[in-house]
Amino acid sequence: MIIIINKAILHILDFNSGMTLFSEQELDSNNNSVLTFVTKHIEKICADPNAKPGTFHPHSEFKKQMTAYLDGHDDFFSFSRYIGQAAYSALAQTEAPEPCDIVISDITIDDNRFVAFFKCNNKTGFTHHVTVTDGKVTNDIINHCAILPSLTHKIDEYALIEVNTLAVKFNDKKKSLNGETAFIIPAFILDCSSSVSQKNTIDLVKTITHKVSEAHGHSTVAAVAKAKQYIVENAEHSEYLSPLDVGKTVFASSPLLQDEYRQEVQNAGIPAEVKVDRDFAIKKGRNHKIKTDTGIELLFPVDYFENKDFIEFINNPDGTISIELKNIGKIINK
Repeated sequence: MIIIINKAILHILDFNSGMTLFSEQELDSNNNSVLTFVTKHIEKICADPNAKPGTFHPHSEFKKQMTAYLDGHDDFFSFSRYIGQAAYSALAQTEAPEPCDIVISDITIDDNRFVAFFKCNNKTGFTHHVTVTDGKVTNDIINHCAILPSLTHKIDEYALIEVNTLAVKFNDKKKSLNGETAFIIPAFILDCSSSVSQKNTIDLVKTITHKVSEAHGHSTVAAVAKAKQYIVENAEHSEYLSPLDVGKTVFASSPLLQDEYRQEVQNAGIPAEVKVDRDFAIKKGRNHKIKTDTGIELLFPVDYFENKDFIEFINNPDGTISIELKNIGKIINK
């Protein structure tokens, strides 16, 4: 992934003092600290499986402001100031808003242009402080209240908009606003719709599969393992996952269970197709973990489930289940 910072700016939203400090100069993208900080966090945002897709509402003010900037009718400073002000106005209405910085950028990722912003909650930390008094240097320790997130810290409040398609990807944390909980970014900044993330989609598919199987006395282990196997195989040749097709495969022998599964998917609000990153799908679906009521845990590749050369689940006459592991050449303590 190649990220080029075309423009970037940082605005300070200080809810402790009730002030906003809007920068009048761009961040210097040639500065190694700026370059590293912005690109590393953008890389993580791009790979975040919790990101939710969204679509701008027809009269979205954000889309209007962004279009004016992209068309050259407005400058980057005015556009970034609009985002900062919209964020401050919304966050100021939440319970106990935290002081934060918001980084807004115009970037290119692998030849595609994006507008992005992410919120950095200020952290309190200790740092050294150097003063010179009467010609003498004093090194001291102070408590600094505006430490930016480290490069290993996960940014979980952000938006990424592809310029050509206006496709929106965002993540946010619910906040209490006027007695109700709401997502600030889609509702008060972007004015866009929201759908489930790829991570939530896969988790919901597994949960629904388990629920339908259990309700009809079928093996939940077999059903969920089969669902995972389908997700992995599908990711090998397609970047889109159809949750309904998972149900058709897992419950191929029962139209009744397929119908029940389909209803559960619709009730959960899962779209007909969800874009899923191949590596993420394989990582989530490659292995299956089970835990017995006796406290034993097993982790095994999903494609072993139907291969009795490696593992076999045996239903005993007394209603208990035995698990036989086969062809083991070596056991390693972990």
